[in-house]
Amino acid sequence: VYLVESGGGLVQAGGSLRLSCAASGSTLAKNAMGWFRQTPGKEREFVATITWSGSTIDYADSVKGRFTTSRDNGRNTLYLQMDNLKPEDTAVYYCAAKIGMVAAYQESDYEYWGQGTQVTVSS
Repeated sequence: VYLVESGGGLVQAGGSLRLSCAASGSTLAKNAMGWFRQTPGKEREFVATITWSGSTIDYADSVKGRFTTSRDNGRNTLYLQMDNLKPEDTAVYYCAAKIGMVAAYQESDYEYWGQGTQVTVSS
């Protein structure tokens, strides 16, 4: 499974970005997926998770009410809509897929990772 993120960039505080994560090599229709982010010198942190059906979605407290994740299994693509962005959201964002359909919150739960896309929010 190969995951490729896109949609990152530079945005002013209060703005929006939409990240996409395209999968290839295998269908992800039966895999739970997630978003993580990382800043220099810090560990990768959980952002959002979504089950294979989309019936269960959960977010880190720091992004609840501002970020929305969704998936299109027909297109093998995961999305992260980020609204009302803050400077502290600046990070490299990664999508991940895990074997199994249950949502997960730990980096170690995921087997497949994208290369990451940079999001920079200016104040």
